[in-house]
Order: sequence, then structure tokens, then C-alpha cells
Amino acid sequence: MQVTCKNCDQTYSGQFCNNCGQPADTHKLNLHFILHDIQHAFFHFDKGVLFTAKELFTRPGNSIREFIEGKRVKHFKPISLVIILATLYGVLRHLFHFSVLDKKAVSEIQGVEYESLNEWISHHYYWIILLSIPMFSLASYLVFRKQGYNFIEHFVLNAYMASQRLILRIAIFPITKYFTESSYNKLFVDILMLMDIVLIFWTYITFFNNLSKIKAFLYSIYSYVFFLAIFFILLLLSVLIFDIHVK
Repeated sequence: MQVTCKNCDQTYSGQFCNNCGQPADTHKLNLHFILHDIQHAFFHFDKGVLFTAKELFTRPGNSIREFIEGKRVKHFKPISLVIILATLYGVLRHLFHFSVLDKKAVSEIQGVEYESLNEWISHHYYWIILLSIPMFSLASYLVFRKQGYNFIEHFVLNAYMASQRLILRIAIFPITKYFTESSYNKLFVDILMLMDIVLIFWTYITFFNNLSKIKAFLYSIYSYVFFLAIFFILLLLSVLIFDIHVK
């Protein structure tokens, strides 16, 4: 039986359109459709969010490289994933008022109030995460440029790496909440930063598998230092522009 695709108007026979791939059976949307969509996107270990999260913590570099090289059906899209996770983490920070700032160090900065800064970060965390991705991407692109990946591919790599760190933060947020209010706040912040660096280096080393592990490790250090340089230059420029605007 011939069917006209409701998506592209192609005439075909079978269960799927041979032009765009849309299913022939496009039944009326209902609650079952929503629940089924959520289940497939978030709760299947063979594809979607949970599959991608599992891959990012078991074989991060390999799985991201496979996605970039075209093996994409099972993976949750990188930009969608980081937006969802950044939003969720920002909401958790806002609702539970926990922080990953060193309270003592912040209090020593003249004119900066810890609570105000933490609240500002909570409200803008979504943008902070998204804006850090191009900075990481520029750094890794310049350092690993001979490995043959373009800037957009580095952007995808670093978007997945941002999601990786966000998943860790979300998973341990009850612990973060506890240490935020304890005398071990600085130690916990240092450990959390070290965990982030370990994840970054581990992913770079396993992603750039054409390099020796030692060379990939050294390049990872260069890339991270380059990221910090970009970050502080932009931060300094932002402060200068803000001061000029205020005056």
C-alpha cells in the first residue's frame, strides 16, 4: 500500500519513509507518547542520556571519538545534553544553596560578598558552562591541531566533557551541600577541582589515541594552561569594560 509521508510528502510503501525516515504510523499524540519518549531518552542503558553518561565514565575518549566519526545513533546529542545538565545543576544550586567556592578565599577579596557571588553564579551557571566550552575548544584545537580535527569537532568533544563534569557534580551534590556548610569547604573545593582535571586529562588522553600516553598527557597540560590563560584574559577584559562602563 502506498503511503504519503506527512513530513516530506514523499510517496512510498513500507513502515518508514525512504526519503526522510519518518515512520508511517504517526498516531495521535497522548500521555503514552510523552512517557515513552521520556523513557527512551533518559532511562535506556542502550541509548540516550544514561547510555551516554555510562560511556563518558567508562570509555570517554573512545565514545566521543566514535560519535565524531559518525557512530551517533545511541548517543544523546552533545549540545542538548550539556544544556539539560547545566540547567538541572543550576536549579539544584539555587534550590539547595550549596556552593563550590572557597568561602575563605572569596571573603578575602575586597568588595566581594560570598553570598552575593554564590547567588550570581547560581543564576548564571547555565551561561558560565556554555561560555567555557568555546574556551576549552579553542585551547584544545590549537594544542592538538595536528591530530586532524576541526574546531567544531573540538567543540563537540569539549561539550561532552562539560557534560561529564556536570554529571559528576549532580551525582555528588548532597556531599557538596554537606561540605559547603562545614570547616572542610576549602579542602572539598580543591578535591573537586582535582577531579575535574583528572576527567579532562583522562578524556583527552583516550580521545587522542594516536599520540603516546605521555605526549597526550603533556599536551593536555598545555591545553588546560592555555584555557586558564584565555579565561583570565577574558575575565580581566570584562572587569576593565565593567569599570569603564560604571565610571
